[in-house]
Amino acid sequence: MEIAELVDFLRNYDGKPIRLMEVCGSHTHAIAKHGIRGLLSDKIELLSGPGCPVCVTPTAYIDKLIELSLQENTTVVTFGDLLRVPGSEESLNAAKGRGGSVEMVYSPMDVLQLAKDNPYRIYVFAAVGFETTAPVYTLLLDQAVEQGLYNIRLLTALKTMPGAISYLCDNGARIDGFIAPGHVSAVTGADYFNDLAKKYQIPFAVSGFGAKELVVAIYGLVQMVINGDSSVKNFYTSVVEQDKNPVIEMQINKYFEAADVAWRGMGIIPGSGLLLKDDYKQFDAGSMGLDVDNKKNKACRCGEILMGKAKPSDCPLFGTACTPSNPAGACMVSEEGACNSVYLSKN
Repeated sequence: MEIAELVDFLRNYDGKPIRLMEVCGSHTHAIAKHGIRGLLSDKIELLSGPGCPVCVTPTAYIDKLIELSLQENTTVVTFGDLLRVPGSEESLNAAKGRGGSVEMVYSPMDVLQLAKDNPYRIYVFAAVGFETTAPVYTLLLDQAVEQGLYNIRLLTALKTMPGAISYLCDNGARIDGFIAPGHVSAVTGADYFNDLAKKYQIPFAVSGFGAKELVVAIYGLVQMVINGDSSVKNFYTSVVEQDKNPVIEMQINKYFEAADVAWRGMGIIPGSGLLLKDDYKQFDAGSMGLDVDNKKNKACRCGEILMGKAKPSDCPLFGTACTPSNPAGACMVSEEGACNSVYLSKN
């Protein structure tokens, strides 16, 4: 079928209501950018799940980064979008303004040169992300060990998708189908989601990020829901392999082990995080026990939004007390956050 025919079907669909969720921040951003929601029938609802790593990072983690940035001879190294995430009292950016030592970089590997140039200073990298970024941190650790750079530390907030999806399904999130995270799938292979599809009898569609790719995947997912097909289908074959990737799995398992960790707004999810193994604890900056998630503004509804139980527009702060330039919650900070994407699409 031509794209126009797929769009026509999705726009005029008049069957049972279908709720689909994307669990990839890049999908959230792409859906807003391409106006995908505007192409769909009112009977097809697209929800943004916990696919933005910044959005699910608990306040205690931000507070720990701030604490480290203010320690003598210690610099926190991070990506830019983490700088404005609210902790329990302030953001990393605010801490930097009052003397905290913070460096923004574009790649975790940039910390190697910093550590080499300043051997008596500790560099703590804010290791936030999902299965997509975990392999990069293993390469960073490979190089740190090889080069003897023991002034590098990681503060980890690494999470894995299956635990979060299970949590959604077990805790009342009414989802009929998942748009599987494209970047995660590119690392893990599409079969990574097979067990979830079988357990919950819910279909998964792996999608790319272009407008046409999203339309094809959403059409395919809708057809799977209609036909009761609870399998995993790969609509991103140019990038994603069907089989799991044993090499990357082995590399991650070399340094990390599964752990119970907190997801902002969702609580502690068993086995859904990655912490450094005991053999590599010398590279850890204190990642254990960062589970406290105190809202800076109690009215923020980020947790419900991440679970598909509320829309950004349902939050009383949305667009007033909470905007991209003044975020009250993590979902508004990153361009991959649900609130940020919806806000920018309307302004």
